[in-house]
Amino acid sequence: MKKRALNGYLLAGLLLTGALFALIVAGCFWTPYDPTAMSGAEKTLAPSLRHLMGTDNFGRDIFSRVLQGAGTTALVAVCTVAIGAVFGTLVGALTGYFGGAVDAVLMRCNDALTAFPSMLLALVLIGAVGAGKANVILVLGLVFIPSFARVTRSAYASLRDVNYVKSAQLMGASRARILFVHLLPNILQVLLPALTIGFNNAVLAEASMSYLGIGVTPPDASLGYMLSDAQSMLATAPWYAIGAGTAIVLLIFGAGLIGEGLQRRKGGRRYA
Repeated sequence: MKKRALNGYLLAGLLLTGALFALIVAGCFWTPYDPTAMSGAEKTLAPSLRHLMGTDNFGRDIFSRVLQGAGTTALVAVCTVAIGAVFGTLVGALTGYFGGAVDAVLMRCNDALTAFPSMLLALVLIGAVGAGKANVILVLGLVFIPSFARVTRSAYASLRDVNYVKSAQLMGASRARILFVHLLPNILQVLLPALTIGFNNAVLAEASMSYLGIGVTPPDASLGYMLSDAQSMLATAPWYAIGAGTAIVLLIFGAGLIGEGLQRRKGGRRYA
């Protein structure tokens, strides 16, 4: 197989996203200040060497809070995409490979979920089960299943009659082996960009829901909840909104660059 060099988009995305996740992981173990510690003497301080992103109206260090909030938002996004991708790929594999009645039943269930706007469906479901990090992950994961199912269904359907699949069938390979050993690696070039798009959508969905107060709620930190807090401080401490907003933009921008780089890569792994 011919080696393919990383293109500029992919390299920039990997570097940016890697740096962000390194900061997020570091923030799980250490932050310059306690993100929840309040100080009446240090309210709404402007950014400085002491407080890189300033402080909020309770005297809390914004940089420490952004690290913690970015970790929560990234965790929700990763778990959401994992749930959507695993179950969506399973549905897409079964419907794309077998077709017939299996395709009809599973895709009708898929169509029922996509009949509603995804964000509206998420808001209805979170309203029913209640706010909280775990509930947000489960609800968004369910909402993301149909998009991954459609992507993988098309890819599996296009590959089920190729020669190496026929050869595997003649050699007695099980259907599970054909689906996940022979076919799955060959749809990764389609699935990987979908994962980056799903990550971006999950970040935006979690931030939007937390901003509205129905997503991740205290004591868990969230960039969306921080933006909601910062709204009343735009005139006195705009750096609060800038810090949280910049973190959201960078998370989305890094994943977007990776997705664009993956789509621009030529060729793909193929089994003969």
